Amino acid sequence: MKIKPLSLTVSALLLSTPAAFADTAQPELSQREVTLLTVDGLQFKDLNHSGKLEPYEDWRLTPEERAADLVKRMTLEEKAGVMMHGSAPTANSPIGAGTHYDIAAAEKMISGAKVNSLITRLSAEDPALMAEENNKLQQIAEKTRLGIPVTVSSDPRNSFEYLIGASTSSGKFTQWPETLGLAAIGNEKLTRRYADIVRQEYLAVGIREALSPQADLATEPRWARISGTFGEDPTRVHNMVRGYIEGMQNGGDGLNSGSVISVVKHWVGYGAAENGYDSHNVYGKNAVFPGNNLKEHIYPFTGAFEANVASVMPTYSILKNASFEGKPLEQVGAGFSHQLLTDILRGQYGFKGVILSDWLITSNCEDECLNGSPAGKEPVPGGMSWGVENLTPQQRFVKAVKAGVDQFGGVTDSQLLVNAVNEKQLTSQRLDESAERILEQKFRTGLFENPFIDPQNAVKTVGRADWQKEADAAQRHSLVLLQNTGDLLPLKKGKKVWLYGIDPKAAQDAGFTVVDAPEKADIALIRAHAPYEQPHTAWFFGKRHHEGSLAFTDDNADYQAIVKASKAVPTVVTVYLDRPAILTNVNDKAKAVIGNFGVSDAVLFSRLTSSETYTGKLPFELPSSMEAVLKQQSDMPHDSEDPLFEIGFGLAR
Repeated sequence: MKIKPLSLTVSALLLSTPAAFADTAQPELSQREVTLLTVDGLQFKDLNHSGKLEPYEDWRLTPEERAADLVKRMTLEEKAGVMMHGSAPTANSPIGAGTHYDIAAAEKMISGAKVNSLITRLSAEDPALMAEENNKLQQIAEKTRLGIPVTVSSDPRNSFEYLIGASTSSGKFTQWPETLGLAAIGNEKLTRRYADIVRQEYLAVGIREALSPQADLATEPRWARISGTFGEDPTRVHNMVRGYIEGMQNGGDGLNSGSVISVVKHWVGYGAAENGYDSHNVYGKNAVFPGNNLKEHIYPFTGAFEANVASVMPTYSILKNASFEGKPLEQVGAGFSHQLLTDILRGQYGFKGVILSDWLITSNCEDECLNGSPAGKEPVPGGMSWGVENLTPQQRFVKAVKAGVDQFGGVTDSQLLVNAVNEKQLTSQRLDESAERILEQKFRTGLFENPFIDPQNAVKTVGRADWQKEADAAQRHSLVLLQNTGDLLPLKKGKKVWLYGIDPKAAQDAGFTVVDAPEKADIALIRAHAPYEQPHTAWFFGKRHHEGSLAFTDDNADYQAIVKASKAVPTVVTVYLDRPAILTNVNDKAKAVIGNFGVSDAVLFSRLTSSETYTGKLPFELPSSMEAVLKQQSDMPHDSEDPLFEIGFGLAR
């Protein structure tokens, strides 16, 4: 980057002097398309190419002062653009997966629609490439009239995903257990450390906003989104959420130059999903509260507020026939609810940050969204405008803004907000409020000063070996020992093993001999997944989530392997619990059963052969039958009748 300092006139110098200095230490500046100004021996970026220092360019001013000045300079179209949070377009992919951005499409989004918040779904197999691709977005943004940088966001990337023969599909980021595994460990300090490492990896590739954590209380065991939660104990979820945000935002005092903006979700009651169906789908748009327990679902979010969380994302769900403090709630998705967003979130809980809607709440649900996709085709999400389907997209924007939404996820049709102001359905002042909140966060995190990152630093930072050691230790400590009949564990090396769902090389590396039939083995080792029903497998944004029954049935391939092996040899089963599983007919066959929340084969074998005490505890209960699941109340934690394993269960050995 070539620096081209400009000389300033005396009048420009006078105009640039702030009334009160926030900080006079020269921050690091990075730029590709703008020149630098020198004032009082300090350097500033000439973002609007005017040749003089404007207040919003002056890093000595407070973020509030800078945002207020910038908003005064913005057109209505630019303010509306700030209120969009689009999906960064990737070549040859409708959902944004891939390795490169479609730069022409990104130009239209950033320069044309004035959008400067974008979710990335780029692969991180090459962190340097990912960093440089995000730099390209910043370069486009820096050429715009006001030089407003892009906030690049991401869904979680650091949970281990098991694929036989490959370590992970999530690129080079450190791979930890799911947040459920952190809850199984139950150490807030560790959760803070986890998020702190993730923060540093995100910053290294140019990700400045985390669409996480989930503070949802997982009270409905069939729900498809449990894997991203901290379970169903309100106190534990509250504490884990607080630790996560303090790690991600680089402390508990709000945003600073080392922060990744944290978006806690989904406000509120998402985990009380009716019949366990997810509200990404039209058949799952309701959450139900037969136990009148909405307040307990709110409580975990107070952990986020204690950590000064920057942003909140409302749930898609309609809180069906629910009331709060005796007042019935309007039967609309939370993104359209003035009661939930303005009266309760901002009013009662004093939240002052950005409210970012979940994706596509202003879009229509039609065709495949309503009727499902043809067999063999991965669905592309439609719209989730639950409760306001009868409104036009523009009317939905208006209702959401009036309810309290500042920014809209997954959409870039900012012209509809412009139209709404021109047609006097919204005031320009209301858009100013949202634009200022969003821009303050960009200023507070130093994004205006230093949006570009060093690709080589990304290589050194992402997936550091010492960090992966910490992540492996977390995988190991998150394992929950549910059964160990006859002290089968720990296993002695040198045994002959039959494997199902496990890479033979990992077993050989751990000192075992792999055989091709249970009858030839001393022990069988089986990886299984919590059951689900294929017709109720929900897809959203390219990821499959499981719905339906939690019970192993006779036609379940994992269960068939368990039956086959257990007839011939002592069997060890580890079950991936992305949801609670009913293990009644597994427990009576396997000698040892271990719950996992994402664990590599290498870590699994190190745990199976160790005499170290198990410390993981279940973050939710495991019901004894589907009959018990059907009788329990969707909004009440761990209330099934006679659970097979209670919440908090975990053997030591």
